[in-house]
Amino acid sequence: MSRVSKPYEIVERALELSTTDGLVVIADEHSSANLRWAGNALTTNGVTRGRTLTVIATVDGAEGTASGVVSRSAVTADDLEPLVRAAEAAARGAGPAEDAQPLVSGVPSSPDFTDAPAETGSEVFADFAPALGDAFARARSGGRELYGFANHELTSTYLGTSTGLRLRHDQPTGTLELNAKSPDRTRSAWAGRPTRDFKDVDPAAMDAELAQRLRWAERRIDLPAGRYETLLPPTAVADLLIYQLWSSAARDAVEGRTVFSQPGGGTRLGETLAPLPLTLRSDPHAPGLESAPFVIAHSSGDSASVFDNGLPLAPTDWIRDGKLERLTTTRHSAALTGLPVAPAIDNLVLDGGGERSLEEMVAATTGRALLLTCLWYIREVDPATLLLTGLTRDGVYLVEDGQVVGEVNNFRFNESPVDLLSRASEAGRTEKTLPREWGDWFTRAAMPALRIPDFNMSSVSQGV
Repeated sequence: MSRVSKPYEIVERALELSTTDGLVVIADEHSSANLRWAGNALTTNGVTRGRTLTVIATVDGAEGTASGVVSRSAVTADDLEPLVRAAEAAARGAGPAEDAQPLVSGVPSSPDFTDAPAETGSEVFADFAPALGDAFARARSGGRELYGFANHELTSTYLGTSTGLRLRHDQPTGTLELNAKSPDRTRSAWAGRPTRDFKDVDPAAMDAELAQRLRWAERRIDLPAGRYETLLPPTAVADLLIYQLWSSAARDAVEGRTVFSQPGGGTRLGETLAPLPLTLRSDPHAPGLESAPFVIAHSSGDSASVFDNGLPLAPTDWIRDGKLERLTTTRHSAALTGLPVAPAIDNLVLDGGGERSLEEMVAATTGRALLLTCLWYIREVDPATLLLTGLTRDGVYLVEDGQVVGEVNNFRFNESPVDLLSRASEAGRTEKTLPREWGDWFTRAAMPALRIPDFNMSSVSQGV
């Protein structure tokens, strides 16, 4: 066998080896670069490279079409035939796939399908690293310590099918997390940013933000559990609405299992969920949040189907002007439910038409309110209402008549993001944000801050 090593060659050779009715091959070429620091000094850095190959075989039978999926890393040319045969054996040994559909065809090929994969490396930090060093110096002179990490990944995905698809997508993903602590470690503040290339992040501005929060925390105020007017920053809004998106499968709603199910049958599509003109949408071409413009499914699930690989994605409004507009569907679940095909897209934007920044929303606060930094350890309590619980982290601050007057204790919360949208009294300016809880899985988000008149802090937490 001739030696093949380029990603597109791996895909083509795997397709040539197929003996089943259909084959989908996904080659993911990964590269990453990272920096880590502690106590105002870099500690580690590294660069990695890798390849993952996923082969999806389909076999037509009298009772339906079966599929078999096998994924392996570090695949070489010699590994190809055993991998294809393993996927084919898995398909022949499986029963008919419930989500079976004809493989996608007729999508124009990507012009760069045969090009070498895009790669990242330490050079992505060429401007960021010196700026981070300057932030270390300022933090040191200001009596605070900076901890955190910067990570940049670039994945080139090559998708080929026996129906003729030859698609390619390069996905850069960058995250920056910065934590500032007082020297005695009693005060802590966090900030995070998403980025595609580390050219739009400013360590100095983030350090200044954290320094202010540490100053706020010099005064400590203990508050009991209860319902408080609360300003949710964009990162917290993102964490809540990403979970809502993950819970919005149309089939589950039609079958009466989710918050989007209509009592007595059907779904809540068309129902007003928010009095504010909120629009929750995904768009693979959203500026700064670009994601794959076609389905890339390594496995099937509630919101994805391997049979949909290569299906073009279009801008989708999940909520439009406060009304529930779409629930996620595959081609299979769309046919089952009678709803439009609306696959999940790897970004999420909430726009409420607001113009105020979070700082301006704080200044406009009358009476008392809480200002959160972020949420973590979010878990589902009740899928029927999408009730979630979790903890606040790295700073909850008390606002009185437009001024932050001190830091309060952390809380456990119990809230449903769907219910929060119905109670939000103000949405601020939409901006790109990094989810704190889901940042390892979902980084492309833009959200406004939300003002909630009665956010449920169900108990006091000892967390930091």
